[in-house]
Amino acid sequence: MSGHTTELVVFIALFLLVSGMGFVAARWRRPDNIESLNEWGLGGRNFGSWITWFLVGGDLYTAYTFVAVPALVFGAGALGFYALPYTVVVYPLVFLVLARMWSVSHVHGFVTPADFVRARFGSPTLALIVAITGLVATMPYIALQLVGIEAVLQAMGVTGHLPIIIAFAILAAYTYQSGLRAPALIAFVKDTLIYIVILAAIIYIPIKLGGWDFIFGEAAKKFEASPSAGDGILLNGANQLQYISLAFGSALALFLYPHSLTGVLASKNRGVIKRNMAALPAYSLLLGLIALLGYMAIAAGTKPVPGSPNTIIPKLFDQMFPDWFTGVAYAAIGIGALVPAAIMSIAAANLFTRNIYREYINKAATDAQEAKVSKVVSLLVKVGAVACILLLDLQFAIDLQLIGGVIILQTLPAVALGLYTRWFHKGGLMAGWALGLAAGMWMLYTIPGAPGSGKLHFGGSAFSLSNLGFDTKMTIYAGFVALIVNLVVAVLGTLIFRALKVTDGPDATQREDYFVDEGDPKVKELDLDPAGSH
Repeated sequence: MSGHTTELVVFIALFLLVSGMGFVAARWRRPDNIESLNEWGLGGRNFGSWITWFLVGGDLYTAYTFVAVPALVFGAGALGFYALPYTVVVYPLVFLVLARMWSVSHVHGFVTPADFVRARFGSPTLALIVAITGLVATMPYIALQLVGIEAVLQAMGVTGHLPIIIAFAILAAYTYQSGLRAPALIAFVKDTLIYIVILAAIIYIPIKLGGWDFIFGEAAKKFEASPSAGDGILLNGANQLQYISLAFGSALALFLYPHSLTGVLASKNRGVIKRNMAALPAYSLLLGLIALLGYMAIAAGTKPVPGSPNTIIPKLFDQMFPDWFTGVAYAAIGIGALVPAAIMSIAAANLFTRNIYREYINKAATDAQEAKVSKVVSLLVKVGAVACILLLDLQFAIDLQLIGGVIILQTLPAVALGLYTRWFHKGGLMAGWALGLAAGMWMLYTIPGAPGSGKLHFGGSAFSLSNLGFDTKMTIYAGFVALIVNLVVAVLGTLIFRALKVTDGPDATQREDYFVDEGDPKVKELDLDPAGSH
């Protein structure tokens, strides 16, 4: 910790500032009663364009963005830029589905994607599957936020798990009290700090290093000397398929995560969603600039903390900036982890409460009971995230998000396609989910960790095609292959169940439910049973 006093003081001061905001948020737009999922879990469903922009942006652009992506660029080169086209591709895709999800959710009082599946396909079992999948997929994503905070603390010489436990205890406390209002309010500070830090870095660091020619030249030299076939400043035959499938698969997965939908469902009307899908690509420009920090670290000769490659960007800031500004940068990364961690834990808790507790444990649960259960579960979810850190290889923190993506992609047929078609049979969807997930887990199991890590499995998401008998060094995103398996089985299963005349579940939604907007008499409060029946 010696030599980092100024950085630590600035970091703690800003951290305490946003923590205070988190507690105060309970009084911001204060409802008559926050003890309901409508208020605690969705902020009253009344956020306008600006709040939604900061909330969804703060939710999607996380420690994954500020620590994991540039660390991957530093370690693997051009492959790390997959995150840029993926965030460009995603918004036109989700534009097609999110407005529909908002409308049908506001008609029937849905809080989670599993609520929608329950009503659309008339199957509590399928809804349970979607809920559990969302819970499991969210755990490693929250863990990634922990890694971001840990990387900053390590860069300041702070070791051990106690500081992280304290940070997440504070996070847990204000999330418990304020619900979604806390990250919505903090997101304003988080995004402001991030923009200041990145714009300063993208201007100041290249000038100090001698220009972009030098930066790209040094990066090229490093990767030319790399023994790995997939590393390089440009894509090559070994990683092009991985790049394409990773970008497209990640785009499909992004808004299937329950926390992504939480921010959308908190919007007050369809127009807010449409304006945000048009404006959010501004974050993609920021992401491209952030990714370039990986090349800057190469040119600067930055070395990560031994045994912790995810500290490369915090160490770059420490090397290049004055101590006081480094403290600001560290705070931006730390706060950038707290906002999405809060939203993720709320979304995961809502899944448990609505689709497990209310469906199977207490069908007569009141709004207050639901809110209480969600608050407690939001705390337990964070414990599960810590377990992910202990059990999974952290050569690149980004693998935590990519592994979660393999899992959550298996809900695409029921959730995303379900918004447009009722053709699939619930049995076919369950069969597709089961085999797609099994294929995904098998592929992840075959991927070893970093050399010297001692971990032979679940070391990333790049599945080698040689495992399928192909004579090639090419890899492909495991989630993309698993989704194809899922869709094929879902289609075949549906045809078989239809041919056998197996009874399907009733559809509780109607076509007009997918197009209503604010003020429509069909829009209701959360006063319905889990099936969304009238």
